[in-house]
Amino acid sequence: MALRFSWCVRVFPALCILALACAAVYAVGCSSSGSSTASTGGNGGSGGTTPPGPSIQVTTYHDDNMRSGQNTQETTLTTANVNMASFGKVGFYAVDGKVDAEPLYLQNFSIGGATHNVLYVVTEHDSAYAFDADTGTVLWHVSALGTNETTSDPRNCGQVVPEIGITSTPVIDPNAGAHGTIYLSAMSKDSSGNYHQRLHALDLTTGAEMSGSPVAIQATYPGTGAASSNGQVSFDPGQYNERAGLLLLNGVVYLGWTSHCDAGPYTGWIMGYNENTLTQTSVLNLTPNGSEGSIWQSGAGLAADSSGNIYFLDANGTFDTTLNSSGMPANGDFGNAFMKLSTAGNKLAAADYFVMFNTTAESNADEDFGSGGALLLPDQTDASGAVHHLAVGAGKDRNIYIVDRDNMGKFNASANNIYQELSGALAGGEFGMPAYWNNTVYYGSVGDVLRAYPLAQAKLATTPGSQSMHIFPYPGATPSISSNGTTNGIVWAIDNSNPAVLYAYDATNLDKELYDSSQAANGRDQFGPGNKFITPMIANGKVFLGTTNGVAVFGLLK
Repeated sequence: MALRFSWCVRVFPALCILALACAAVYAVGCSSSGSSTASTGGNGGSGGTTPPGPSIQVTTYHDDNMRSGQNTQETTLTTANVNMASFGKVGFYAVDGKVDAEPLYLQNFSIGGATHNVLYVVTEHDSAYAFDADTGTVLWHVSALGTNETTSDPRNCGQVVPEIGITSTPVIDPNAGAHGTIYLSAMSKDSSGNYHQRLHALDLTTGAEMSGSPVAIQATYPGTGAASSNGQVSFDPGQYNERAGLLLLNGVVYLGWTSHCDAGPYTGWIMGYNENTLTQTSVLNLTPNGSEGSIWQSGAGLAADSSGNIYFLDANGTFDTTLNSSGMPANGDFGNAFMKLSTAGNKLAAADYFVMFNTTAESNADEDFGSGGALLLPDQTDASGAVHHLAVGAGKDRNIYIVDRDNMGKFNASANNIYQELSGALAGGEFGMPAYWNNTVYYGSVGDVLRAYPLAQAKLATTPGSQSMHIFPYPGATPSISSNGTTNGIVWAIDNSNPAVLYAYDATNLDKELYDSSQAANGRDQFGPGNKFITPMIANGKVFLGTTNGVAVFGLLK
C-alpha cells in the first residue's frame, strides 16, 4: 500500500529508495522491480488510467513482493469501528467456481469510460472476472478455456477439488499494454484427454487476450532425474499445478510448479516469461537429477527483493548432501531448501540456500519446508548498528527459521548454519505464511493460536508478545493486516470451518478480539464453508474473502 515516505524509509528503506527513483513511493511503475503494489499517482496507461491522486492498488499476492501482507494505508477501518455493531458482511459476488486465489484490487480505475474501484477474481472453473468492488456489478467475465476444453479433473488428488482451473493468485501490471495487464496461469483438459498449462495476459479493461496470449507452458532441462529421457527432464503439464502466487519482477512473470499430492514422477520447476511478449526467458529445475522438490507454499507467492533475487521454500525431495567447493549440492538438487535465486541477465540460477542438518529425514517423513511461504523482512539493525537483510519461513516441523539473505547458511550435516532458529515455536505445521507489521511477525499454524513475535535488535523474540484465544484448525491461517501507518493495526484471519469464520484482532494485542463473523444473530455475516488456503485482502475500507462460490465482502454497515 502507498506509504508516507518518512515511514516507508524507516520500515522498507531499500524498496523506498528504489521507488523514489521511479518518482513515487512504492509506485506501480516500479512494481515489476519488486516494489509494493500501492500507488500514489497514475499508472501511466493510455486507456484504463488511474485519475491523479492517492490510489490503493493490490496487484500481487499478500500486497507486495516481500509478501508482507500489510496494507498500511487503510483509513476507514479502525480498532474502534470494527465490531459486531458497526462492521459485517456487506456483499457477496457470485462466480462460477472456487476462488482459491487472493482477489486483487485497483482503485479509481477507468473501464468503459466510467471510473470504478475494480476487484479482479479468478476461479477454478478457468474464469476471470472484473467486478465493481463497491456494487458487485460484473464489468467483464472471460474464460481461459480453449475450444472444446474443460477444466482439469483433480488428478486423483484431494488438494484442489472438484476441478482445477486457475489456482494461483495472478499478478497485475497497470503499465503493461494499452490499458494495463493481468497475468494468470490456467490448467485445462481437451477432448482427447490431453492436459494443458497456459500463461494468459488479459487487458485490464476488457479481459481480452493481449497479443501473443495465451502461451503454452513447455520446458526441458538437462538432467537424469524423474521423468527424464536422454539426459533431459521434460515438463509434463498433466503432472503439475501452478499453486504459488505469480511474481512480476523486472519485466518478467515467474511461475513455480507443484505436484498433485505426491503423485510422481515430478521435479521442481521455476519458469520466467517476458511480460510483454510472453516468450520464455529462463527455466530452472531444482531437482534435475533427483525427484520431487516442488514449489507448493500453500498458495503463497514467490517473494523477491529490490536487487532482483527470488526467495521461496522448496518442498520435500532430493537434496545432495555431497557439496561442491562452493557449498552447493553436487548434482544441483535442492529439495527441502529455503532458496535464493538470482535473475541476473534474465537467467534463473541458484544463488544461495539454507537446508537443515536432518533434511533427508525430514523429506522422508514428509515433514518439509514446502508447506509454508517465505516472508522478507525490512532491514533490521542489531545492537552494534549493523544492518541485516533477513527472511522468515516455517514448514511442517513447527520451527521458525530466520535466514540472513546475504549468507543463508547452506548445509552442514551436524548442525544448522542459520542466523536464528526458534525450535518448536509453532503448535502445528505451517500451511500458509506469516504477515509483518510494525516490527512484528504474525504466524497462524495448524491447530494453533495466532502468535505475534516482536522483532528487536535484528532478532525475533523467542516467545510471542501476544496470542489469540481462538485456535485455528487445518490449515491454520494466513493473516493479513490493515493499518493507517503505525496506528489502528488490525490482524485479519479466517477459520477454515463450516461455516467459515472471519476474525479481526488488535494487532498490538492478539488477546483482544475485535470481531468475528459468527457473533451476529441469524447468521447475518456467514459466508459459507471454508475454502482452505484463503488469504484475506483489505482495500479501501473493505475486506474481501475468496469462498467456494464467490467473494464475500465485509465492511462498515450502513
